[in-house]
Amino acid sequence: MRKTIGLALIGLAAALALLWYAARSTAEQPERSPAASAPHTSAAPPAPKLPPADAVDPAVSAMAQSAANATYPVDLDQLRARLPDNLYWTLGAPTDDAEILRARAERARQSNELYGKVLSTTASEAEVRSYYADKRRVSEDYIQFAELVLAEHREQLPDEHIGLYELSIRLHRARLVEIPRDMDEALARLRAKQAR
Repeated sequence: MRKTIGLALIGLAAALALLWYAARSTAEQPERSPAASAPHTSAAPPAPKLPPADAVDPAVSAMAQSAANATYPVDLDQLRARLPDNLYWTLGAPTDDAEILRARAERARQSNELYGKVLSTTASEAEVRSYYADKRRVSEDYIQFAELVLAEHREQLPDEHIGLYELSIRLHRARLVEIPRDMDEALARLRAKQAR
């Protein structure tokens, strides 16, 4: 297990980066009135929406497999003992366990379904708050994990691995900045719909 942690984490950071860039052009936007969608020359374009942090990407497992013969300075079992409740273990740690993979796929399906309800204003206020609370916890936990790896193993890690851990931290911090605004917008759309 220790042998695969390096590239699995790098793959996760790379997948997050790729998904973020893809989301810039395909992010779903709330429905707007014709007046609101008219072009404004002085307004800045809207900030891109980041994809779910727990999105599953085949690149993660492919990169983990390529690291099977490498020695990596991060002891995953030791980190798990220190951060037992961190969502990284549930969502991102390398595994071949079919039950864990099924649970991840089901969690992703439920999260996507709830996100659809949030976007379509069919979610309750409690569901909106729950969705964004979960996204906040995922990002906080991934930051905690990556910061601990860097704090304790930076000197032993290759430069490109350090850069990818740092990228993961930056992407999750960007998500944490977006979450309050996104939740406020979702709640405002819901309340406007209820008022109609």
